[in-house]
Amino acid sequence: MGLEHALLVSLSERSGSGYELARRFDKSIGFFWNATHQQIYRVLKRMDEAGWIAGEAVTQDGRPDKKVYSVSRAGRSELARWIAEPSEPGALRSELAVKVRGAAHGDHAALRAEVTRHRDRHHKRLEVYRLIEKKDFPDPAALSGTGLHQYLVLRGGIRVETGFVEWCDEILAALPPGREAAAAHSRRDQSPEKGTR
Repeated sequence: MGLEHALLVSLSERSGSGYELARRFDKSIGFFWNATHQQIYRVLKRMDEAGWIAGEAVTQDGRPDKKVYSVSRAGRSELARWIAEPSEPGALRSELAVKVRGAAHGDHAALRAEVTRHRDRHHKRLEVYRLIEKKDFPDPAALSGTGLHQYLVLRGGIRVETGFVEWCDEILAALPPGREAAAAHSRRDQSPEKGTR
């Protein structure tokens, strides 16, 4: 997926200026697809040049005019083409997982602190998602169309964050505190049996 497709989805839901889109992106699609405001402005320019979006100048009192973008017919066709295109399942790429895998070679206390930091961040994000769910989707059974689609993506985020928090809790419960693993590994390396297997 390119940023272009994420922006087409957002603009299909509601037209907006580059500034409005960047702010809206931070609070919605931005949870699942990272982009800086500068990247968004650059890609909007490319999309405009490609004819996927159309910009209309809107006069503002006491402020410079703003350009409000909407998806063009060509943009809708591109979005439909992309949605139908097969995509590869995302692979888990986690630096934390690699650190846990190498725990025998490090300080468990430091690793536990890092796992706790990750757990706290994911827990905070989970709380944000649950607040959005409560505020924006109080009656999921009544949803259809775009509202239902937004809710389903949010539910995916809730499940991912819940799973990550539970995984971190599992690591913290299983990983002994202190420097025990590094010391045990060092003793094993000095053992006379080393190299016999």
